[in-house]
Amino acid sequence: METIIRKACKVRLYPPSCISEKTFESFKNLKYNYVTMRERQRLIEIIKERSFQYSKEPVYKLSSGAMSQFYFNMKNTASSGEAVYLMGKLVFDKIQEMQLQIDAIGGLTMGADPIAYAVARYSYDAQHPIQAFVIRKEPKEHGLQLQIEGYVSAGDRVVIVEDVVTTGNSTIKAINIAREHGLIVVAAIVLVDRGEQNGRQNIEALGLPVYDIFTIPDFIPEKH
Repeated sequence: METIIRKACKVRLYPPSCISEKTFESFKNLKYNYVTMRERQRLIEIIKERSFQYSKEPVYKLSSGAMSQFYFNMKNTASSGEAVYLMGKLVFDKIQEMQLQIDAIGGLTMGADPIAYAVARYSYDAQHPIQAFVIRKEPKEHGLQLQIEGYVSAGDRVVIVEDVVTTGNSTIKAINIAREHGLIVVAAIVLVDRGEQNGRQNIEALGLPVYDIFTIPDFIPEKH
């Protein structure tokens, strides 16, 4: 199987006369899936190395006040150029996979910021540009006093993104602010769904689909 995959990765971008169009398309899909699996695994490795903390006892206090066995500090991952590229590509791929027709992506500062910028940068290379925007927790008190920064306007279709979801409160706040400013929120994408405190369900209660890139089993030992 490994040999087949490696050969598929070297297939030309046009179908050679010796194979059918259908077979050629299957090779391209095989190459895409293999590359995506490798990219997912590499980003998991970076997150584990830079951002993930785990204990057999619930020693980590979360922003909700609850105690947990694991903790993510995604700022350390976002400082890696390789990780930023991978975040942008994997989230962009998810947007394409779910056929989300959007103009922009953003979320509540600052957890969402590096992901939104990464997607915008990757989307440009993919010739399917998506704008990035930032939602402030509170409007600025000077200048234009904006709460949303970015080249977006009422009526734009957007995805709200978040780095890590526990209760979903930050994502919900971002969704509500976006809607108050006339943006059409079509979905939420989370880099890591912790699977605690009903975060996904709380977001879905707003009538939106929620898609994740990773869930906690990607990081914790099978027996913990």
